[in-house]
Amino acid sequence: MLRIDDLIYSIEGRPLFEGASATIPTGHKVGLIGRNGAGKTTLFKLIKGDLHADSGSISIPARARIGGVAQEVPGNEVSLLDTVLAADTERAALMAEAETATDPGRIADIQTRLADIDAWSAEGRASSILRGLGFDAEEQKMPCSAFSGGWRMRVALASVLFAQPDFLLLDEPTNYLDLEGALWLESYLARYPHTVIIISHDRDLLNRAVGSILHLENRQLTYYTGTYDQFARQRAEQRAVQAAQAKKQEARRAHLQSFVDRFKAKASKAKQAQSRVKMLEKMDTIRAPEDAARTVFTFPEPEELSPPIISTESVDVGYDGQAVLKHLDLRIDQDDRIALLGKNGQGKSTLAKLLSDRLPPMEGKINRSSKLRIGFFAQHQVDELYVDETPIQHLQRELPGEHPSKLRARLAGFGLMAEQAETEVGRLSGGQKARLSLLLATLPAPHLLILDEPTNHLDIESREALVEALTAYSGAVILVSHDMHLLSMVADRLWLVKDGAVTPYEDDLDAYRKMLLQSDQPPKAEKPKAPPPKRPSRDAVLALRAEVRKCEERMGKLTEMDKKLQTRLADPSLFSERKGEAVVLQKKYAELRDAMERAEAMWMDALEKLEAAEA
Repeated sequence: MLRIDDLIYSIEGRPLFEGASATIPTGHKVGLIGRNGAGKTTLFKLIKGDLHADSGSISIPARARIGGVAQEVPGNEVSLLDTVLAADTERAALMAEAETATDPGRIADIQTRLADIDAWSAEGRASSILRGLGFDAEEQKMPCSAFSGGWRMRVALASVLFAQPDFLLLDEPTNYLDLEGALWLESYLARYPHTVIIISHDRDLLNRAVGSILHLENRQLTYYTGTYDQFARQRAEQRAVQAAQAKKQEARRAHLQSFVDRFKAKASKAKQAQSRVKMLEKMDTIRAPEDAARTVFTFPEPEELSPPIISTESVDVGYDGQAVLKHLDLRIDQDDRIALLGKNGQGKSTLAKLLSDRLPPMEGKINRSSKLRIGFFAQHQVDELYVDETPIQHLQRELPGEHPSKLRARLAGFGLMAEQAETEVGRLSGGQKARLSLLLATLPAPHLLILDEPTNHLDIESREALVEALTAYSGAVILVSHDMHLLSMVADRLWLVKDGAVTPYEDDLDAYRKMLLQSDQPPKAEKPKAPPPKRPSRDAVLALRAEVRKCEERMGKLTEMDKKLQTRLADPSLFSERKGEAVVLQKKYAELRDAMERAEAMWMDALEKLEAAEA
């Protein structure tokens, strides 16, 4: 398991960890969460050994391999498939040696080891991972130099997934994936055979792909069993209990102090008053949980226009005379909330550019309301901000006649307070830059707001604030996002962009998710028919039935133990008051889960043998 003990670490005098401890059982899938700037990425660097703690320790099993995506793969002439295959360094070395080895004993050793690591299926596994991340068979043969940085980040992700390190550390991997890639990754991580720690602000990913949450707050680490939603409930309950205890203690303090104030001057009551003073001095203060400043977005309200605000008639649109989308007959009203679905390269961005008047139609006609104002946000705009200027200077360029106090109020409406208003953009966090770009996109009070991946770099609280703002907004919204939670909370219409067409998707997002995951499964090859087996004896069948019953009884006992341990681990006081007991229980829980997996495998094996015998 991975053990963090009494970790202390500071950057330029600012403490990020002060006595932080946690234990992550082997094989668990863990979501590492915390506010932007809390130190999540720094913790990854400490685990990998890129940074060294001021005090305390981080220990992992000997010879365990740690893997993560540090940077995009280089833009060289090596194909995507070969780049991913090279990530398994042992296989690559053995394959190279197999070409030159002459000693019969060594050749036998190489072939045995290649068989042990399933080397002959490697190309199929690598190809499947690349396909899941959006690369078709032809693209997998192309050199890395043919792809942009964002796509090469996907290749880097594919490489580390293929290498299957014992500890897989992923820092916001969905930031460079589309919805389809994010859903595939979610499914893949849930099946990953080793330990995973993932920094993410994607609620759906944290609910489906992980079974534990490691929360970084106030320079401490707290480990919770369960998904993100379960963590959120436990956290709310803990805060409610803490607030109630603080309120009760404050009332007790006031009562004692009142007694002291009334009777400290009376000789007959002096002794009792003095005893109350001692009680007050001994009382450990229970602090009410601090409420972090609530994240907000305040979108200006546009006036109402007559519908439709945009319509298209038999429109073709594309680039260099080549149509990407054809025969578009679309209508958008001001109360529409539309999510664009479809794999990368199908034309979602092309449609967004057409509707926002950034790309003219090649054929057909597009009608826009004469007073229509459009706000457009795309991730690349964050990178186009002026890094040597402050947010307030950005607003002054757009609104030169507006008083600075009003400009500051606009920034505050997007969570950029006085300190950030005067900070150069180059020194702002990714989330703060995204907020500034969103503000600039909504400055003209648009009737139509087109958002292309707006949640990258936004933490969970900011994403929830964006949901609230879009729900209250009185203009039309068109969304492209890999965040299923955002889409499900905001969109009431779904358009599927596929095969050169844009059509309404009549089912819901869950159905779309299932469809994508099913389509990713490669067709199963038909196995050659074996001759019918000889029918086993009656005694053999009875013995198999007895074995199945034993396995079922064993699973029942282990399941009961699992429920009891989960109940004890869910106790809010366990991690705050009885940390030693918590570590023991976590170790027991990890051992129990291993035992359950072995017992389940034995049970399934016994069932298969019995079914075959009775067939």
